[in-house]
Amino acid sequence: MMLQQAGSVQLLCLTANSGVPLFTRGASKQLPFSIIGSLNGVHMFGAGQGVVLAGCETDRGGRMVWRVFQDSVMLIAVSSGGQAQQEGGGAGEDLHLRRLLENVWNCMVLVLGQDELASLRNVERLKRDLRSCYRLIDQLLEGGQGQEGTMGDLTHCADCLLPPNATLLQEGLDGFTQAADSEFGCLMVHGRIATATEKWWRLAPQEVVLLSVLARSLSLSGSASCDTPVFLPQGSPTVAHRLLRFQLLPGADVCVLCGPSPTLHRAESELVGCFWSPLLEALRSSLAVGERCLPGSVTLRPDVLALLLINRESRRSVSYVKAIITNPNHPPSDHPLPSKARCWELLRLFYTFTTTRYFPLEETPALTPGEKAQRGDSLREDFSLGFSHQPLQCYLVTEECKCFGLQTTQHQLYLLTPLSVPTFALRSVATQTLSAITLATGF
Repeated sequence: MMLQQAGSVQLLCLTANSGVPLFTRGASKQLPFSIIGSLNGVHMFGAGQGVVLAGCETDRGGRMVWRVFQDSVMLIAVSSGGQAQQEGGGAGEDLHLRRLLENVWNCMVLVLGQDELASLRNVERLKRDLRSCYRLIDQLLEGGQGQEGTMGDLTHCADCLLPPNATLLQEGLDGFTQAADSEFGCLMVHGRIATATEKWWRLAPQEVVLLSVLARSLSLSGSASCDTPVFLPQGSPTVAHRLLRFQLLPGADVCVLCGPSPTLHRAESELVGCFWSPLLEALRSSLAVGERCLPGSVTLRPDVLALLLINRESRRSVSYVKAIITNPNHPPSDHPLPSKARCWELLRLFYTFTTTRYFPLEETPALTPGEKAQRGDSLREDFSLGFSHQPLQCYLVTEECKCFGLQTTQHQLYLLTPLSVPTFALRSVATQTLSAITLATGF
């Protein structure tokens, strides 16, 4: 079986009532205006007949999904195909595209607030304001193509890095956050959460993921500190908070959600040095973990190409792709290992393959029938709907690698290995990997 390379995705945003285009992001070649009008028109026609058009597939393997938010904004995702062309892969592609629409809407709320998006008082002004969301939206689109190296946009679990000195960093973060008149703070290392306060973890999982995306975007701006107004899509969609971000070391940032105080200058000049200067060595040790996201106390088997480990209770995850090193002195293999970028993509594809067939998606809040129809909650493949039991393990052999999924009451583990690993040994590799990580880190 093949896990096809994901096709390019184009995102369209229109007003729901009149179909006025607000922006287009994604593929380099934009869709003609006539096609955009047709996509809007067919959805409006269905609504007039009492039908909610959630998605469809073209005869060439492309897919389109629609969703209307707050009866004001319509988002349409158009995929050129690829992922949907895998055997029975339609549900997996739908999961990816629907998650993308949810993330983009929440990103718009995060930056602009729900009131401005729902009222549509001035469409031209809204078009200008939405430009401030483009960088975040582009990051979400790049993540969907496996380029970002994180999984939270798809899993709705926080991307984490497990530092070797978590207790020390937690104490420093708690003290810094309290001194900043807040209970919401997190320390990010290499774009992943190394530690966070208890209240930060109580935010909705999607909010934690989007705040991480925003923090990564702000760190790329090159500024040592910033003060950014943000709305929490579920916790505070109409009242803005302040997100203070400070670079402690290159690759290490601390973020705090707070109210009117303290000022950015006071926090930077009086608090950052006081709380974090004594922890510079601990920060450097965390940075040394790198993209592996796991401390040196965790020993992984050499036949693990990539992994995604989800803690189902805390909605946190760690993901890792092994650096592929080729030896020019060795003869070429009949089954060359996939590149690092391809491994990230395969990991995302295997996650969608598994969660639409065997393992359950995370619990979602109660929705109305109309909202369920728009979300397309029936993303399970038909053959699995009649199962009288919940599968706990699954495996998949592709032309590029072997994949194994393992589920316990607390964890889900998704694993990629080379084709040279015997299929009967996959379960042993997975259970050993899960034990190695959980016993060493308590994750």
